[in-house]
Amino acid sequence: MITVAYPIIGKKEKQLIKEVLDSRMLASGKYVVQFEQSFAKYSGAKFSIANANGTTALHTALLMCKIKPGDKVITTPFSFIATSNSILFCGAKPIFVDIDPKTFNINPVELEKTLKKERSIKAVLIVHLYGLPCDMDAILKLKKKYKFKLIEDSCQAHGAKFKNRKVGSFGDAAAFSFYATKNMMTAEGGITLTNDVKADKYGRQIINHGRKDHLTHTVLGYNYRLTNLAAAIGIAQLEQLEGWIEKRIENAQKYNEAFKELDFLQTPYVPKNCRHVFHQYTIRVPLSEREKIIKYLAKNGIGSGIYYDTVLYKQPFYKQLGYKAGLCKEAEKAASEVLSLPVHPSLSKADTDKIINVVKGYKR
Repeated sequence: MITVAYPIIGKKEKQLIKEVLDSRMLASGKYVVQFEQSFAKYSGAKFSIANANGTTALHTALLMCKIKPGDKVITTPFSFIATSNSILFCGAKPIFVDIDPKTFNINPVELEKTLKKERSIKAVLIVHLYGLPCDMDAILKLKKKYKFKLIEDSCQAHGAKFKNRKVGSFGDAAAFSFYATKNMMTAEGGITLTNDVKADKYGRQIINHGRKDHLTHTVLGYNYRLTNLAAAIGIAQLEQLEGWIEKRIENAQKYNEAFKELDFLQTPYVPKNCRHVFHQYTIRVPLSEREKIIKYLAKNGIGSGIYYDTVLYKQPFYKQLGYKAGLCKEAEKAASEVLSLPVHPSLSKADTDKIINVVKGYKR
């Protein structure tokens, strides 16, 4: 079976893990510091704070932006549930805004409509979904006009660029995930970026039990620290990330060319000013065909995935909070049509050729 994800673990990762094990310094330490510095430099942000996972990185980013109980935070409903859950962790209220059907990212036109209607918005949490940056020109223009805090959920977008500037460097804070299936990973892990020295100082307290020093705790904090073991993997992975991204882009372009004449699917849209890093290669297919296509692919040895089959506010817990269906029609339609194919850098030419031939052989 050609799987949708395939984590790469090489000699460098194993070497650094062995170094950590031999050092007996398994919790936070010099490898975490090195990883933080390297990832900040790579992403173009001034500061970075390593986290236990992408969800803690999001929660930390929101707290660094002083999101508190009762605040309203706009976000997209078409994402992994950690995006909106992190808002709830702060006691704040998610306000959902519809997506652009071409990019799957939050629609700036709909965002401004909501900003005009909801004048007390404290922050906007955008998601660079599947590895494609949001329209940052439009969003930064709105940020300047409406004075909200901007948080970037970059958990699927390591190395993605808008006008040659990497995501994670635009907002007041940003979060990345290093879960095992991401474009680079630490098995579990995350990182929070900022360009604000005060936010960085506060964030470091948040992830370490609120410590001012070893024995003094001055704010409410959490145990969100990354381990040296995880950071060691991240150091090795970051060194290889650019090569992996290029391979993902190469595979995606190959698919785009092969699939462009097929009438039963839409290939991913990539604006000219963006570098899409293809955490997922996500096509759109008719809802009436999707399950049939999934079974056909599986029968021919090809894995696939649906990310995501429902919008966040239609999840059972969010229904309990009072959210109703129909809030974001484009997001709901996308959830019924998206399907992701394998695009990871471990695919061989034989693998991508097989995927192309099988997809092109599908009969409606």
